[in-house]
Amino acid sequence: MPTLRRATVDDASLITQHRHLMFADNDFTTEERLNEMDHAFEPWVRAALADGTYVGLFLEEDSRVLSGGGVYLMPFPPHWMHDEPFRAYLLNFYTAPEARGRGLAKQILQAAVDAAHELGASVITLHASRFGQPIYEKFGFKHSVEMMLRKQ
Repeated sequence: MPTLRRATVDDASLITQHRHLMFADNDFTTEERLNEMDHAFEPWVRAALADGTYVGLFLEEDSRVLSGGGVYLMPFPPHWMHDEPFRAYLLNFYTAPEARGRGLAKQILQAAVDAAHELGASVITLHASRFGQPIYEKFGFKHSVEMMLRKQ
């Protein structure tokens, strides 16, 4: 039975690796671009772990991390949906291929939602991959009207 633990600053490279693998599994971009992302992401997550704006969560079994995810408390102006000046954003959800199908994604999602609520967030957002979307929908997440413009 896997045990839950919170990430420390020393886990920044593992979180970065999970993020890389998550995007690679979804075939979103090139390996070169993912390596560039890793270079920028690791110092960011290390600092966010240190200042408490990022909470990393892992499920471990036999001293091996099988699944992970994170909660980022991002600044957001008070809104009609919430008064707090932040929103919880879920990211970096990854389960090792050999551990998939065991319900670990649901467990790490529950732990992340619990952590977000403990931190005072009343609104939790995320971007779902095609793999994660059914899990989030079953949990109660709803589609929003968010739009995006990317600099070309």
